[in-house]
Amino acid sequence: MTVSETTETTEKTEVKAENVGVTDAAAAKVKALIEQEGREDLRLRIAVQPGGCSGLRYQLFFDERSLDGDVVSEYDGFEVVVDRMSIPYLAGASIDFVDKIDQQGFTIDNPNAGGSCACGDSFH
Repeated sequence: MTVSETTETTEKTEVKAENVGVTDAAAAKVKALIEQEGREDLRLRIAVQPGGCSGLRYQLFFDERSLDGDVVSEYDGFEVVVDRMSIPYLAGASIDFVDKIDQQGFTIDNPNAGGSCACGDSFH
């Protein structure tokens, strides 16, 4: 299943697919990393796994596999894959990429997270 629509905001453009958004900054970083790997078969997989202090942990990684029940969303130049068990936890979430002096990396703003641990590594 592939669903893609664009939503304009005042500060940034956010692409939403299957209720998981990817900001322009995150999309640019994903495309750059895939290009750096030199493989066109890689897709960004986003998953929620048990772990961490608060019970659940995000996993973002490049993957070429297709698993039963995967939801694949096409973006501008790459695909995002979410397994069927993670979809309910990620509904309405937005993935961004931050590149500041004090912080660098992908961040996930998830309205479903009731709270997180003190280190910010996991949520519930």
